[in-house]
Amino acid sequence: MIRFPLVLVAIAVVCWLAGWPLGIDSAVYRAGAQAVWHGQPLYAALPGLPDWAPPLPFTYPPISAIGFLTLAALPVQLAWGLVSVASTGALAVVSRLCDAPRSVLVLPAMLLLEPVWRTIGFGQINLVLMALVLVDVLGTHRHRGLLIGLAAAVKLTPLIFVLHLLVVGRRADAARAVGAFVGLHAVGALLLPADTVRFWTSALMGGNSATSNGWFGNQSLNGMVQRLTGEADWAFGLALALCAVTVVVAMILVRRTSDPLDALLITAFCGLLVSPISWTHHWVWVVPLLLVLARRDVRFAVPVALVFTGAQVLLEASAYVLVGCAVAGLSMTWRSRLVTRYGKSRAHSSDSSSPCVEAVGRQLSNADSDTGEEEVSDVRHVSLLRRRGPRPARCRRATPAGRCVSPPGACCARRAAPSDPR
Repeated sequence: MIRFPLVLVAIAVVCWLAGWPLGIDSAVYRAGAQAVWHGQPLYAALPGLPDWAPPLPFTYPPISAIGFLTLAALPVQLAWGLVSVASTGALAVVSRLCDAPRSVLVLPAMLLLEPVWRTIGFGQINLVLMALVLVDVLGTHRHRGLLIGLAAAVKLTPLIFVLHLLVVGRRADAARAVGAFVGLHAVGALLLPADTVRFWTSALMGGNSATSNGWFGNQSLNGMVQRLTGEADWAFGLALALCAVTVVVAMILVRRTSDPLDALLITAFCGLLVSPISWTHHWVWVVPLLLVLARRDVRFAVPVALVFTGAQVLLEASAYVLVGCAVAGLSMTWRSRLVTRYGKSRAHSSDSSSPCVEAVGRQLSNADSDTGEEEVSDVRHVSLLRRRGPRPARCRRATPAGRCVSPPGACCARRAAPSDPR
């Protein structure tokens, strides 16, 4: 993992010196930043695009173009190198948060996934945005929510994670996310008022034909409906109805899911499904999904990995959409296995009488009716609890070092557990 960024930097330098094209999307980011720097319209033809790049529009909010100003001073290829190195660092963060095995094969396996190699090849920022969300939801820093607000300010699709925070009861974090989002867009409106008005009135839905794009590269519910109906006039309305149902079902499942990573994956794939456009390289959330599946049941991980090799025949069949719909089922299947194993089966293990394990089982089996404040935060600790077993009884009159100061025969711990060696 440490050497791979050096390889990317070397590729960027070689392509720069040779004048070879590299990084379509990072070239658009750079051209948008140059338009802002020179006072040119952001949502028009970008003069800063190189000759070899297609005339793609800038589709992100104005504040993101301000954030890309660092790229404006670099050659196109070196701008790609900077974005790609950041994406590699994001992969390392995701691997750490998802407890990926420490093996030299993990990174090559990730690079075989079409969303990952296409994101790096295009110079996209999908991996960086995913890492920001994971750190905010699974991390323990004091100001959780700010990174989600930052990600949503750069690209609107992470806004669904604000809803996720509200559903799981983290209202303060959701408020911080909304505050960061609104604050950054206010800065963008103050610095680029004309571009801000144009973004919210026309560029938001007009870019990439968001409401009627049926190309197989659009792996969203809207894209699937557009393909099935031949881009009929009423197709977008049907897609909106399906998206509304998808959001409601996903949030119900999030509320009933006790593992925070499982709940986050349900929300992430819901966001990919309901977005008007979800290009194949947007589906980088398959990385934490596969890391979770590989740790739990590799029989699920293998077919999902094969789907995300990106074969065109699978994309034309909306395979990514089908996997996104199946994520909730995989999560609930694993959860039911945990309930069965730890909540109901006490006779299959010699240490299953541990009160810690029984408590975990009760919380898992009662997760549907809990308020969310006392749910199990991470079922990965179950195996650790089973190994530890019940804690030995401790005298209430013991010193901090554990020595009992009660008179002989009066130790409350010895009376409660006479066989406990002391």
